[in-house]
Amino acid sequence: MNANNRLDGHLVILVSIEHYNPLSMIRGLGKNGIDPIYIAIKGKGKIASSSRYVSVCHYVESVEEAYEFLLKEYGNEEPKPFVLTGDDKTIAYLDRHYEELKNHFIVFNAGKMDGIIEYMDKSRILEIARKHGLNVLETKRVPNGTIPEDLVYPVITKSISPVIGGWKSDVFICENEEELKKAYASIKTPEVILQKYIDKKNEYAMEGYVIDHGRKAYYGVAMTYNYLIKGYYSPYFTVHNADKEEINRKLSEVFAEIGFEGIFEVEFLIDQDDTLYFGEINFRNSPWSYPTVFLKQPIIVDWMKSMLKGEIVSETPVIPENYTGMNEPVDYEKRVNGGMISQAQWLYDFKKTDVTFYYDPDDPKPYYLMMDHFDQYN
Repeated sequence: MNANNRLDGHLVILVSIEHYNPLSMIRGLGKNGIDPIYIAIKGKGKIASSSRYVSVCHYVESVEEAYEFLLKEYGNEEPKPFVLTGDDKTIAYLDRHYEELKNHFIVFNAGKMDGIIEYMDKSRILEIARKHGLNVLETKRVPNGTIPEDLVYPVITKSISPVIGGWKSDVFICENEEELKKAYASIKTPEVILQKYIDKKNEYAMEGYVIDHGRKAYYGVAMTYNYLIKGYYSPYFTVHNADKEEINRKLSEVFAEIGFEGIFEVEFLIDQDDTLYFGEINFRNSPWSYPTVFLKQPIIVDWMKSMLKGEIVSETPVIPENYTGMNEPVDYEKRVNGGMISQAQWLYDFKKTDVTFYYDPDDPKPYYLMMDHFDQYN
């Protein structure tokens, strides 16, 4: 087994469904001298596992199989391996088995079994965010099909949790009761979040990590989007410093109460008057953290170093003006195939983008696989 799949003697293992998020994680590690072991859970295609930075790849069919393989193959390693993940289904499954995992691995956790799952519940995380002074839009939690009498439209529907129902496919913007009834016919989750819908000015997504059971947090970068999609995130963004001190202070209180240790993404909506409304926390790596690799403050590596040291090792990144990132196939589909811009205009944006999620001349195979199977990835 290659020596370069370790950090200070600890094996680095990625367990995640095949996707461009684990691809960004693998590349972020590889560009910092760590070629991880990848337990690749079957996804749309072998996009992440094709990276040249993977030292050893184990293909499995399901999260359950990945968990059993992880314990059997690497459960007796010393010192404890790091286990990283980049999708909600896997983080939830590992969290359900935290009491067993904690004796063998260093994993994202909230100090107890189901500690993360509790706050993947949309209403629970909104409740604690409101408790610590973050702005939260008016929200109701109702059984699927229920229409509250006092509901004010427009509303946006959401799954109660990213691991229940259809998640993104359960999102509908409803201007009136008839549209909500129609949405209910397609929503898969048994309980639904009905949230006040605002005509957002933009969104604000923060990437960082937490150690010491939530007591020490690092806020690395934040993103705003270069164009907006109603009810959806934009795949083309600009990178900023995450320097909103009051927001960071309140979030630190949230993380301390949860006791979280791991990499996170926090999402906000920006109203027309520039008010930030808290949306959710993703208790896992997001691909939007990938720019920190090129800004020399790699969240994917620094969280592990900070866990071992017991102190935050990252510094505030120096971000060039108009520093951008792009998920190429999704952006192409939305803007070119969607009729927003011409192919020539898109190519201009693509060439001047600082961070791309598929194209990488040092690791070309994932890009060519994506191009050969473009419809799978947009």
